[in-house]
Amino acid sequence: MPASSDRADAATVSAVVADNGSASPDPDPGLVADLVTANHILYDQHVVDAFGHVSVRHDKRRDRFLLARSMAPALVTAADILEFDLDGNPLDAGGRAVYLERFIHGEIYRVRPDVGAIVHSHSHAVIPFGVVRSHKLRAIFHMSGFVGTETPIFEIRECAGDGSDLLIRNRELGAALAKSLGPKSAVLMRGHGITVTGPNLREAVYRGVYVDVNARLQLEAIGLGDVNYLTEQEGRAAAAANASQIGRAWEMWRMKVEGRL
Repeated sequence: MPASSDRADAATVSAVVADNGSASPDPDPGLVADLVTANHILYDQHVVDAFGHVSVRHDKRRDRFLLARSMAPALVTAADILEFDLDGNPLDAGGRAVYLERFIHGEIYRVRPDVGAIVHSHSHAVIPFGVVRSHKLRAIFHMSGFVGTETPIFEIRECAGDGSDLLIRNRELGAALAKSLGPKSAVLMRGHGITVTGPNLREAVYRGVYVDVNARLQLEAIGLGDVNYLTEQEGRAAAAANASQIGRAWEMWRMKVEGRL
């Protein structure tokens, strides 16, 4: 049920649900700190605004994940980080509102053991690629090689009909989204946004940032004429090279949101 303290329209993005059992052993404090930083970086890089969220798989239980309570990412602190099971149940929320779309995270972690972190955003630049079938979101430069030659599109009408609010409100919709994602690193959500995965938190944040950059560059290039995209092989090679350098970006972004740059 929606939190009574929320405004009426907030019921569409958060809910208060009963806790489910006892929490796992405490996650590494460094992992929690990195998740807080990830929220702040994604806001600073204009990937999320008041909406959107980022999660990380629990370092001591692979059937659990960490995600902030329902709130604007820029405001997240360590005290706001909650533990969830893969069904999307909070383990110790203590009556605090949780994101309605937590099922995005649980269902992807369930079927993708290679995924260690997930970013969901409503990035404005990606929206056109989810609604215009003639242009696929694909890698246009080496920094976004992970995008590959085509990004799948999740069409919620196929599972919820044509009267939904486009939100992933339950496990069934989360499972359908995970199926559309398949083995890819990202899936567009028609009229909604994008969900990006990574093997770890820092790489997921990197991908969340650079899929947005790629979309903006691709929109500009399409307006100029025919685009010479990366091949699948170029994308894989570029992604592998960049994965070894992500710490460089993370440290700069972290220092910036900490006010040290």
